[in-house]
Amino acid sequence: MSDIAAIEAAAERLRGHATVTPMLSSPFLDEIAGRRVLVKAECLQKTGSFKYRGARSALSALDPDAARRGVLAMSSGNHAQGVALAARELGIAATILMPSDAPRLKLDNTAALGATVVTYDRETADRDALGRGIAEERGLTLIPPFDHADVIAGQGTCGLEIARQAAEAGVGAAEVLVCCGGGGLSAGIALALEARAPDLRVRTVEPEGFDDVARSLAAGTRLRNDRTTGSAADAILTPAPGELTYPILRRLAGPGLAVSDDAAFRAMAAAFLRLKIVLEPGGAVALAAALFLPEALEAETVIAVATGGNVDPDVFARALATL
Repeated sequence: MSDIAAIEAAAERLRGHATVTPMLSSPFLDEIAGRRVLVKAECLQKTGSFKYRGARSALSALDPDAARRGVLAMSSGNHAQGVALAARELGIAATILMPSDAPRLKLDNTAALGATVVTYDRETADRDALGRGIAEERGLTLIPPFDHADVIAGQGTCGLEIARQAAEAGVGAAEVLVCCGGGGLSAGIALALEARAPDLRVRTVEPEGFDDVARSLAAGTRLRNDRTTGSAADAILTPAPGELTYPILRRLAGPGLAVSDDAAFRAMAAAFLRLKIVLEPGGAVALAAALFLPEALEAETVIAVATGGNVDPDVFARALATL
């Protein structure tokens, strides 16, 4: 079960390992948004995304026998890199199942961190069935990207930092926009804020056409996407909200939001120009909503979590071309 006690325990295991990422701001972004915008720069986390938090949390909680046998993770890249680095730090063997069309940077980085990379075709293969088969055959412990209590707790450590940094910035109430795939980060942050800053409310942000969480929140039941490819925001294309994450978000999150790829590219350019940080499309959708969906927001202050910056040069060039 993920709750504030689990999040605080994860924070203790991550202390001295995960980076406490900064909260950034720019008057130029405030002007675009028409309100105060704070950006939690998780793109500056180890491995370039928040995923290291959940990976380190889960792997550091393994019993010795499971750690000795090794772990398996399934990811398009950011969870892969987080698990690979945490496994290397903890001396655990890691096998990562990745789609063959994942960004080359993420594939290469995962292998360079020492993990064994196995690729599959995400259009034709059943990733979950394939992953379960490999895990059972090799005796590996599966570390899911979001639907895992220790992973959610690890992501919730980002929420503890947001609560503290918002208070230091004099922010008592805000909407916290979170780039959302399966909902691990959104759920973890929501749980942390419920306990530490209840006037900060999570809003999930997804790519247009892949807004399963937003539609599920509106419908009151878990809904699926019709497809899992077709957006530049590859890092957050998931089939459906998690079984563990959805009930948390249904209880704690506000209505979900969705943005276009074009808006994500423009947000990437704005983040580079005004904050001097590099974002990938999936890591920029929350900032895109903060900047370009003013009518969908209510609070005078928004906190956008910039979740990842692992972007191939040609995709980043496409974003800069919007300037």
